[in-house]
Amino acid sequence: MTIERTEPATDAAERTMLEGWLDYHRNTLAWKCEGLSDEQLRTASVEPSELSLMGLVRHMAEVERGWFRKVLTNEDAPPIYYSDEDQDGEFHLTESDTYQEAFATWQAEIETARRNAARFALDDLSEGKHRRTGEQFNLRWIYTHMIEEYARHNGHADLIRERLDGSTGD
Repeated sequence: MTIERTEPATDAAERTMLEGWLDYHRNTLAWKCEGLSDEQLRTASVEPSELSLMGLVRHMAEVERGWFRKVLTNEDAPPIYYSDEDQDGEFHLTESDTYQEAFATWQAEIETARRNAARFALDDLSEGKHRRTGEQFNLRWIYTHMIEEYARHNGHADLIRERLDGSTGD
């Protein structure tokens, strides 16, 4: 599969622009993982860090779930990879963890995020609240935060990919 990344039009409406940039960054993470083996995708960036490309995909599945299920729609959606005992569980990979499973889980969370977001206007406040702060957020803030979250982690992904096979790119 070849990952297609398309920047939104420079004159797009606000919602189209936000959704376009979020999809661009989602596709960038998938692109950074493309063509690598599970072993490579499990490889940590540099000791002592456990940060890996597969861990980033699992982390973003959790982030999508948190913002678009728990906060936006107040869904009771338990964590996928982490727990109270292992707060960074998405980064603690084993030999039995596969990219196929991580990617499928992440894509399912993205599809749920799209469906949930479609029910809200940009100014609508979330039905749920942030677990730590108790705040509600409008959809515009959530989209902007998600773009920031992906952009930051895509920088990590770029460095990890370069370490693995020398591939670089924006």
